[in-house]
Amino acid sequence: MPPALLAITCLIVITFCYVGTCAVSPFGSCRKCRGFGHRLKTDRRGRLRRGKDCRRCHATGKRIRAGRWLYNRAARLHREGTAE
Repeated sequence: MPPALLAITCLIVITFCYVGTCAVSPFGSCRKCRGFGHRLKTDRRGRLRRGKDCRRCHATGKRIRAGRWLYNRAARLHREGTAE
């Protein structure tokens, strides 16, 4: 099997896996707060404390995946373009 064909096959498999992930679980953990919804701070003694709410995910701890965002955009554009 030529290396180019192997690379293309791997990319197709990875793409289908990501599409499946976006379909099954459209939301992932927020990268900034790691899914906690807030930052962790330490006090003077080194104990962990709850920090401010995450501004990126609005304290939900979740974000929409890029593939799902693109799918939602395309579906909305198609729906608005074909509406009577």
